[in-house]
Amino acid sequence: MNRKLMSVLLMASVLVTGCDAFSSAPTYGGLSIAGFNYTPYNLDRFVVTDKYGNRASGGGDLMPGAGEGRLSCCYKLKGTEFTVKWEVYDADEAIRSIDARQPIKTIQKSAQVHFPPTKVKGDLGERVLGLHFYPDDHVEFEFRTDLGGSRILYVDVWDWLRKTHRALINPDNEDETSVVFRRTARLAANGWVKYRFTDTNDLQQYVYYTLLNPNFDQHPAIQRIIAESRDKPGAFGAAMAELPTPIVEALKQGNSANSEQRATHG
Repeated sequence: MNRKLMSVLLMASVLVTGCDAFSSAPTYGGLSIAGFNYTPYNLDRFVVTDKYGNRASGGGDLMPGAGEGRLSCCYKLKGTEFTVKWEVYDADEAIRSIDARQPIKTIQKSAQVHFPPTKVKGDLGERVLGLHFYPDDHVEFEFRTDLGGSRILYVDVWDWLRKTHRALINPDNEDETSVVFRRTARLAANGWVKYRFTDTNDLQQYVYYTLLNPNFDQHPAIQRIIAESRDKPGAFGAAMAELPTPIVEALKQGNSANSEQRATHG
C-alpha cells in the first residue's frame, strides 16, 4: 500500500514540477501548444520534435499577428533541444493561384530551438507552451498559463494606419481589408527585421514613414533617433511623432540622406 502511495505521489510530482524523476533531462507533460505568428505570411501546421521522439503540433492557417486563443492538447516534450518545422504561404499569391486554378505555393521552414530547463506553472489544462515565430525564421519558446501573449500586434498597427493615414496605406481605395492588412504586416515585419521593433507605437511610426519615404531611415536625424532609442520600447515612436516639420516635409519630397542640411538652411 505504501509503495502504491509513493508511486502516485512521485507521478504527481513529475507532472507538477516538470522534472523527470528517472532522467536529468527536464520533462514537460500535459502541454497545450499555441503558435504566435509574426511572419508576414500565413502560418500553417507546425510540429515540434525533441531528441527522444516526442512530438507536439499546432497551428492551422494563422494569419500574420494571429495565434492567441488557438490551442492543441495534450503533449509531452523532453530535454532542452528541439526541432521546429512549419509551413507558410503568401495569402496574396494564394488568391492569385486559386483564381488561375493553380496549386498554392507553400514554403517549408525549419529551426533549432534551445530551451533551458524551465519550471512549468499551472494545473493540467493550463500549461501552455507558446511558440513565437519571428520574421527572420527563428522561434522562441515560452511557458504560459493563459491564451494571450502576442508580442507584436500587427492588427493595432493596421487599425491606426487605416484611421489616420488611409490614403498612404490604401492609395487605390481597395475594398478588401485583408489585402491592406497584409500590406501593413509586411512593412511592420520589416521594422522588426531591421530594428527589432515590437512596440506598437514604434511600428506605427516605422510603417507610416516607410510609406512616406522608403529611405526615411537614411536621414541623419532619423539615424540619431534610432541609435538613441535602441532597447527602449516606445521611444522611437514617441520621437518620430514629434519630428520637426521641415524634416517631415523633406521626407515627403523624397529627400533623406542630405535633407537635414537643406531643411535647416533652406
